[in-house]
Amino acid sequence: MKIHSPLSQRQTRLEIIPLIDIMFFLLASFMMVSLQMQKVRALKASLPTATQATSTAKPDIINLKVDKFGQVSADDKPVALSELPAMLEKRYEANTNVPVYITGARDATHGSIIYVLDLVKRSGIQQVAIAVKAAP
Repeated sequence: MKIHSPLSQRQTRLEIIPLIDIMFFLLASFMMVSLQMQKVRALKASLPTATQATSTAKPDIINLKVDKFGQVSADDKPVALSELPAMLEKRYEANTNVPVYITGARDATHGSIIYVLDLVKRSGIQQVAIAVKAAP
C-alpha cells in the first residue's frame, strides 16, 4: 500500500550554472599559473659602443620651408618658385620614392603652402607630408 505525503515531492535537479563558473575559474587560474611558470632564458651581455664611427648615409629627403612672404627654401637653401619644379623633377628622376616634407612658418599663408604642394605634385612626387609642430 502506498501512502501519499501531504508535502509536495521535489524533483532533484542538477544545477549546471555553478559548474560553469567553477570551470571558468579553473581555466583562468591554470592560464595564470602557466604564464608565470615560463622562464626567460637570456644572457646578460655588456656590449661595447662605437665611439669613432659616424654615419655617412644621408637620407634622400626634400625639406621645403615656406616663410611668411611665400619664399621657399629647399634644405635650408633659398629657391625661387620658378626654379622649384625643375629642382624637384631632377631629384625625382634620381629617386622616384623621394619623400617631401613641407613646413610652413607660423604666419605663412595657406595659399602659398598649397601652391608649393601643387608644384610638388606636378613634378610627380607622390610621398608628400606637411610637417606640423605642436603649439607650446
